[in-house]
Amino acid sequence: MDTIDIGLWVTGGLLVLVVAGMRVAFAAGLAGLVGLVWVFWAKFGYDPDRFGKALTVAVKTAGQVPHSKVASHTLSLIPTFILIGYLAYYAGLTRSLFEAAKRWIAWVPGGLAVSTVFATAGFAAVSGASVATSAVFARIAIPEMLEVGYNKRFAAGVVAAGGTLASLIPPSAILVIYAIIVEQDVGKLLLAGFIPGAFSALVYGMLIVGIAMVFKSVGPPVTGFTWKQRFAALPGALPIVAVVLIIICFVYNPFGEKAWGTPTEGGAIGAFIVFCFAVFNGMRWQQLKSALLETAKLTAMIFTIIWGVLIYVRFLGFADLPGAFSDWITSLHMSPMLILICILLAYAVLGMFMDAIGMLLLTLPVVYPAVMALNGGEAVSAVDSTFGMSGPMCAIWFGILVVKMAEFCLITPPIGLNCFVVAGVRPDLSVQDVFKGVAPFFVADAVTIALLVAFPAIVLYLPSLAG
Repeated sequence: MDTIDIGLWVTGGLLVLVVAGMRVAFAAGLAGLVGLVWVFWAKFGYDPDRFGKALTVAVKTAGQVPHSKVASHTLSLIPTFILIGYLAYYAGLTRSLFEAAKRWIAWVPGGLAVSTVFATAGFAAVSGASVATSAVFARIAIPEMLEVGYNKRFAAGVVAAGGTLASLIPPSAILVIYAIIVEQDVGKLLLAGFIPGAFSALVYGMLIVGIAMVFKSVGPPVTGFTWKQRFAALPGALPIVAVVLIIICFVYNPFGEKAWGTPTEGGAIGAFIVFCFAVFNGMRWQQLKSALLETAKLTAMIFTIIWGVLIYVRFLGFADLPGAFSDWITSLHMSPMLILICILLAYAVLGMFMDAIGMLLLTLPVVYPAVMALNGGEAVSAVDSTFGMSGPMCAIWFGILVVKMAEFCLITPPIGLNCFVVAGVRPDLSVQDVFKGVAPFFVADAVTIALLVAFPAIVLYLPSLAG
């Protein structure tokens, strides 16, 4: 049995463990360790006397992964981005943002739902966690929508779908993880997420208005706000704008000079600014403690998944499965664009049974080299490429596409995590209610993904400005 066969058997075993209910981090770590032992023992000719040697080498190889791969300053972005979101919640910035959006937008058909989507997009710009975004707005927005007569399923679906925007709009933890796995520029990937994220929010808003115009009882407009009340609500949203501008300037300086610093430094300063606003707004020690503990819990969960999956990735390297998969993909007598679409559809199916981070971490080591090979390689120029973009730009484009697919998977049954979170926060809503309410947004996501595939410039415009 050659290493490719070993890789396929171990990968099959990993999928069985995940489907059986084992956590992705532990399933990946176990599969990776078993695979390493198998590969090294195969190199020793399956000699029973050398099994102990194979086990020792495999354990040492796996043991080096957590520190060597995770001791990167780039990963420090993740806890700072998560902390920004929790501090913003305890500072009351989320409610201020929703109030501002409501006063300015609620007058249109379905306006309160549109306000919720735009407010979640604004909160996503200071929070990298979709689950946290859904939980926060389930408490803030759903009661107000129900109070004015919104259909409860529709209200729940709006919050669950709006929460997915945090996966794409920077600061995004998933984009950072993608950049680390495929070894691409974090700053350019974060820049690339702004326009597609705003575009997704706009498509959601248009869908809501269309539904509210056809089914007038679903989401009635809310009127009565004066211009004075509208302008009075804007100062409460300014801290969000300030943090976004700081992160942009630390990733790409729009004034034409060098960037002010690294994305990591931008995240840290953003967290400090939100902390100052939180203290100014009356945050107490207990609230700060809660924010720090929640940040630590979510960070530990993400890092544990990364550790486990990177052990599996190390095994894949020894098994040469990514190279074999790339060769197979490029040998297919199909249009490269059709192959890319099939890959995205496979993500849609896989996302029904796995969480977004685990899904990307497990698949990218194999799928990413194949997509890059379809385009002509990582060093290919735009002129010689298949998709009309250079290798680095193709990596950014594909990254936004798979993260958008990860957003889509957050609301698809049976595992759609955002739907479970909304149902958990609202005891009056069942999970089935939320899944029914979120169904129209599948169409919006499909349209958005199709447009991002057809018009890569939507993704690549800002990164191209950064050089």
